[in-house]
Amino acid sequence: MSSFSGATVSLPRSSAPALRARGARWHPPLQWLWAWPFPLAVLLLWHLSSVWGWVPEQVLPPPAAVFQTFADMAASGELWSNLQISLVRVFNGFGLGLAAGLALGSAMGLSPSVRAYVFPLFKAFSQVPVIGWLPLLMLLVGIDEGLKFLLIAKATLVPVTINTCQGIQGVPNRFIEVARVYGFTRWQMLTRVVFPAATAPIWNGVRYGLTHAWLALVVVELLASSEGIGFLIVYGRQLFQLDVVLAAVLAVGIVGFAIDKLLSLTEAWLLRWRKPGL
Repeated sequence: MSSFSGATVSLPRSSAPALRARGARWHPPLQWLWAWPFPLAVLLLWHLSSVWGWVPEQVLPPPAAVFQTFADMAASGELWSNLQISLVRVFNGFGLGLAAGLALGSAMGLSPSVRAYVFPLFKAFSQVPVIGWLPLLMLLVGIDEGLKFLLIAKATLVPVTINTCQGIQGVPNRFIEVARVYGFTRWQMLTRVVFPAATAPIWNGVRYGLTHAWLALVVVELLASSEGIGFLIVYGRQLFQLDVVLAAVLAVGIVGFAIDKLLSLTEAWLLRWRKPGL
């Protein structure tokens, strides 16, 4: 028997907090303030350019005019009605792409045969940008809502499929071996080992998918729509009302940021068991 059996080894008092500190991420109390200097500097430069006339107001309206237009559009309901139409399109197309991407990515991640048959064609399909499918789909489904749903679904499908497939393939073999030792059924293997271990990359795919869906929406509405937040940008450009254009762009940025923040908080809740890195 070892001479150390039953003995308790204690660390020096001064080293214990240091070891705990190595496993904890350092968060300065006012870290969120670091994100503000650059946007404020850009806003100040924009304001100075309008004050000193560096750029004509017809090309770049002053920030106060843009914010006033944004407030007027919000107060009149014009912004919300168009934003609501855009969000319905995004979530319909995103839902289609998400369901197809999870199914296809899971099939390719779990089955080497499916991956061997399908992945080369999927890779070629993913290389064609959303805008490249527009002429063909316009001939097949017209320019109604179905066109927008399909293009947004395509934009969502690619990142969700790739991240789901790679997440499942990246599950450590030791997890599978331990589950086999405990006699897990295939269903238990999937629900208790494979998908929980692949949650982080799958969720990253969902976040990327929703971001791509939002970007695809704006492109689609710029090209083939008579309502929505993308249409507001086109409408303002056609009337040469750049304050309307920038107010709509501001709305796109705010909503996109809010959606990504919501997904980030959901990810933190789903992966709350994960320990912070060094």
